Amino acid sequence: MSKSAAKKIQAIRGMNDLLPSESPRWQFFEAKVRQLMHRYGFDEIRTPIVEQTALFARSIGEVTDIVEKEMYTFDDRNGDSLTLRPEGTASCVRAAMEHGLLHNQTQRLWYQGPMFRHERPQKGRYRQFHQVGVETYGFDGPDIDAEVILLSARLWQELGLLEHVTLELNSLGSAEARAAYRDKLVAYFDQHHDVLDDDSKRRLTSNPLRILDSKNPAMAEMLNGAPQLMDHLDDESRTHFEQLKAMLDAAGINYVVNPRLVRGLDYYCRTVFEWTTTALGSQGTVCAGGRYDGLVEQLGGKPTPAVGFAMGIERLILLLETLELIPEEALGGCDVYLLPMDDNATIVALTLAEKLRSELPTLRLQLHCGGGSFKSRMKKADKSNAPIAVLLGEDELAEQAVTLKFLRDDREQLRVSQAELSATLQNLVPH
Repeated sequence: MSKSAAKKIQAIRGMNDLLPSESPRWQFFEAKVRQLMHRYGFDEIRTPIVEQTALFARSIGEVTDIVEKEMYTFDDRNGDSLTLRPEGTASCVRAAMEHGLLHNQTQRLWYQGPMFRHERPQKGRYRQFHQVGVETYGFDGPDIDAEVILLSARLWQELGLLEHVTLELNSLGSAEARAAYRDKLVAYFDQHHDVLDDDSKRRLTSNPLRILDSKNPAMAEMLNGAPQLMDHLDDESRTHFEQLKAMLDAAGINYVVNPRLVRGLDYYCRTVFEWTTTALGSQGTVCAGGRYDGLVEQLGGKPTPAVGFAMGIERLILLLETLELIPEEALGGCDVYLLPMDDNATIVALTLAEKLRSELPTLRLQLHCGGGSFKSRMKKADKSNAPIAVLLGEDELAEQAVTLKFLRDDREQLRVSQAELSATLQNLVPH
């Protein structure tokens, strides 16, 4: 087969390229997250994207949609079953246990990176998607629940999103209280079996709490009459939840108690929360989390209280773009385009560019490479979106000077010596 006849290879459906025009938006968001985690005293952890399948089957639950339908699972050459991570919490717990981070210690950890689920791609939801997550270990009081919620609220505030999101809270209680409630819930659903849709009938034996989360309008009236978990909480969980609400009230954080809020993963207990928005059309979740005190023990460790959350970066970027909250200066482009006007100026331009990069480390400077006519060089300078072009031609070389041409403003050109260029640019380019 000739090269021209070869079929072009394209990206896998739902796994997207992040193009140079889009990456500045991500860098803006990621920089905000990194700064915030640093300010709250959280340490970054990076885990592999491939784990043993058993990690997710044991942590997420064998009968959840994620494990049953959505995981990318394969046998490697040794015959071991491996899975691309569908979420970050289980990997974080595995790493913390494996490296002794949980023994008589507390930890505040955060991560970011790609996750993988084989679900139907749609706007803001992909098969390879990216999450930022927070995981804390060794704290059993409601104060850490409050802190991770306050951290997320501060992120919304600093991104300009706080007025566009709503915090929903609930408590799932202890495992024992939830088991007793589950029996009552199954009995109630059995009485209304004819109203349940196929998905809910399947969940009735595997994960009946998830039926409460159904968006099927035909089931709405029946679900409104279902027993509420809040009425079946154990005393300790009820006290924990009341204290959490008091802390959020004191911090001025608005919230809605949603008794039908449950998490899709088996390992949650007590506090669960979601930040939702209607700014993307129908109500969507942009951040979700809660307490998972039983997971470490479930994976073979000692009982360890834990609480965390995860947020989808794609959906948050989409939200920021929809609301036009990404500042213009964060959208890329360089500050200065250094342009040798002919090939004789190339070496001087190259050394001058390096000198400027040493003296002005925050300056984004692009050097013209590739030759061409003066007209084509100026076209590339304009295309760079830089506000200033530094021109270096025959006259400038003779005078050891440069000419500053303002590409976005109606200003006179400026001739300065090469020795003064660094100081001049420092005053002209805001940083």
